[in-house]
Amino acid sequence: MADAFIVDALRIRNGRKNGSLAAKHPAHLGADVLKAIVKRSGIPGDEYDDVICGCLDTIGPLASDIPRTSWLAAGLSQTVPGTTIDRQCGSSQQAVHFATQAVMSGTMDVLIAGGVQTMSQIPISSAVICAEAMGFTDPYSGSTGWLERYGTEPPTQYKSAQMIADKWGFSHRNLEVYSLESHNRALGAIAEGRFKREIIALDGIDCDETPRHTSLEEMASLEYLFGLDKVTAAAVESDL
Repeated sequence: MADAFIVDALRIRNGRKNGSLAAKHPAHLGADVLKAIVKRSGIPGDEYDDVICGCLDTIGPLASDIPRTSWLAAGLSQTVPGTTIDRQCGSSQQAVHFATQAVMSGTMDVLIAGGVQTMSQIPISSAVICAEAMGFTDPYSGSTGWLERYGTEPPTQYKSAQMIADKWGFSHRNLEVYSLESHNRALGAIAEGRFKREIIALDGIDCDETPRHTSLEEMASLEYLFGLDKVTAAAVESDL
């Protein structure tokens, strides 16, 4: 079995909701990274076997195979295909897994794997909401097997988070301490220039927007989100 290697890794900065990247077309976001990694790798654009990207809620500008759109928008070879993976929050990670498996199986040699998402333009669950006009209020109603097994309560990340916390004994305080340390480490890494090699500048900016200067007290104030209904929680999240 062939060995698979990650030769290089590039990305643009992470953006906050309605932040500096909010108005950018996702194909533009993807194209800048693809052009940069092809240039830096030295591998000609027509020698790639596939471009695999994770993406969920693939509607609007994210529809019609966004990695392929990004590749072509980058001005790269029209002979290279692309494919989109939806494993929800694990979509981009799965793209890397599939690329690795293709190399190890011997069916492909050179691939690019990653992800494209713009949640300011296409908010989470947009694919569910846009189907309401066609009579579908959620992905589960009408499925006898699903309803028999799980009932009518829709699955949410809030419920899932609480189930994980209950199973492994994580308290809110435990998670807040862990999260604060994560933010502080990210801010420290930015200050030390740790991400300079992997982040390409877009509009002259190469610094993530997502790490926050926060405190345990501020984090504790977010506890009330858990237990809110889906619509209310989504509205509250949009203001954070």
